[in-house]
Amino acid sequence: MSNINQPGAPEMSIVIVTPDCYETIRSTVVHLRSQKQRERLELVIVAPSREKLGLNESEVKDFFQTRIVEAGPIESTAKARAAGIRLANAPIVAFVEDHSYPGLGWVEALIETHRKPWAAVGPVLLNANPKSVISWMNLLIEYGPWLDPVPGGVASHLPGHNSSYKREILLGYGPMLETMLEAESLLHWDLRARGYRLYLEPNAKIFHINFSSFFPSMALRFYSGRLFASQRSLHWSSIRRLCYVAGSPLIPLVRFLRLFREARQPGRRQGLPRWILPALLMGLLLDGAGEMIGYASGMGDGMGKLTDIEFHRDRYLNRGDKQKRVKS
Repeated sequence: MSNINQPGAPEMSIVIVTPDCYETIRSTVVHLRSQKQRERLELVIVAPSREKLGLNESEVKDFFQTRIVEAGPIESTAKARAAGIRLANAPIVAFVEDHSYPGLGWVEALIETHRKPWAAVGPVLLNANPKSVISWMNLLIEYGPWLDPVPGGVASHLPGHNSSYKREILLGYGPMLETMLEAESLLHWDLRARGYRLYLEPNAKIFHINFSSFFPSMALRFYSGRLFASQRSLHWSSIRRLCYVAGSPLIPLVRFLRLFREARQPGRRQGLPRWILPALLMGLLLDGAGEMIGYASGMGDGMGKLTDIEFHRDRYLNRGDKQKRVKS
């Protein structure tokens, strides 16, 4: 295992993907620059090309170093992140997104927790646009078990697209790494099956901007469900797929009851909007419909659609959230 204290090397590599230019990820980089321990970070930017990126050198000069991975057209965020992992130099790699902003103390919390033998360490999530019921619906469905406040400890899985890993362990997947990163819950389950342990670190906080516009949110929920099911059932027999298709109508109910309990945790109830439960059920029904199609016929063209809507989150905010973003 690499030595986290190795002199003259970064302690953590931050992998962030942009489908076009630096401006897309600039807000996230600004938040990373606000970290007290930024000089311990290697910034790994995965972009179509260095020329298209148009990096503002003055805004990344305070990091240990910045690497640009020229990946060509970004058709899969998992493939892009895998490319970033392979070219990173630090023993820890962490993922952030163009719409997720690390809170103060995030760097120290992840690095210190990784000094113990956890294969992966995840943050807790906070809502960066909390005025919308649709925003809360999406955040609960995607990150319900990890919403602040939540106690830290050993976890069965961690927040996708926003967690950190021992790089050596990820590289052990070889050519399967891209597939494992398509739906990170599956990666986490596989890590546990191999005897590794995962940890949720409550002192590492991420502020996440969520879809708050109605129709784009419905598309997101459907294609997210389809992606998860298609990746989960990649090597299943036809009979097993058929059984899951038949059982798919029960999935939204099971998940609703679980998330209902999550929403009623101490410290959360007062922050949730009045109509969150009907919105949550609606989102889960669409997610479940996507899962049923995914088990029945795979991903289809859904990967391209998900990759496209993964970036430029302002396109999928309601009017109030857009106005607030402009003012800030």
